[in-house]
Amino acid sequence: MSDQPVAIVTGGAAGIGLGIASALIAEGYDVFVLDNDLHHVDDYNASHPLSRARFCDVSDASAVATEIDGVLHVVGRIDLLVNNAGISGPTAPVEAVDPSEWQKTLDVGLTGAFNVTRSVAPIMKAQSSGAIINIASNAGLMGCPNRSPYVAAKWGLIGLTKTWAMELGSFNIRVNALCPASVRGSRIDGVIESDALARGVTPEAVREVYQRQSSLRTFTRAEDISATVCYLAGPGGQRISGQSIGIDGHTETLTNWLES
Repeated sequence: MSDQPVAIVTGGAAGIGLGIASALIAEGYDVFVLDNDLHHVDDYNASHPLSRARFCDVSDASAVATEIDGVLHVVGRIDLLVNNAGISGPTAPVEAVDPSEWQKTLDVGLTGAFNVTRSVAPIMKAQSSGAIINIASNAGLMGCPNRSPYVAAKWGLIGLTKTWAMELGSFNIRVNALCPASVRGSRIDGVIESDALARGVTPEAVREVYQRQSSLRTFTRAEDISATVCYLAGPGGQRISGQSIGIDGHTETLTNWLES
């Protein structure tokens, strides 16, 4: 069995997940990344020689089980699971959402977290220790117009956080959700472009609206999320479980839309 604590980060080869994986490596974790983008997986493995990334579609329960068994075989333990994998889904009013896009968003962001946790939970139970951190969203706390699939996935993930905290707490396993606001980067840029197109306004106007949603009038940084993950996984987080923690500069509303 490895002497290092072991972490699994889904969707960890790029974006927010890459920041989380890198921060955990710096904290001394042996990090295993599961990601469904082969290009990102190859880039991650080339730049992180002390860690490992594997191609895995978390919506495929069988593939997930195989990868988790492989990790256990190599290191003999799993101390931390970060369910980060998710997609933005469409930005459209409910009547314009394609059912296939609805399903895909839930398959990755909600069912994927269920699949990985389902495989990891027995391992953590046998250890009588572990932590699970679900990357949700402030949209999963408040709702968000024109984002039905994404909101459903994140709202469901917060519900699972509460449920798993109840189920697993007696085994000394902590479960929490992080709820960031819009995170700086290419993903939110794409959402803003789609939202602007759907509403017939400029991306700059939509960006200003999004920034006004927070009392701090700014987007969340990826490093804000990774720092909170490290805190919850470390000594300071030993008595924190079942919580949905905002990393959002205090969201005032998600409905302060421009008039169309």
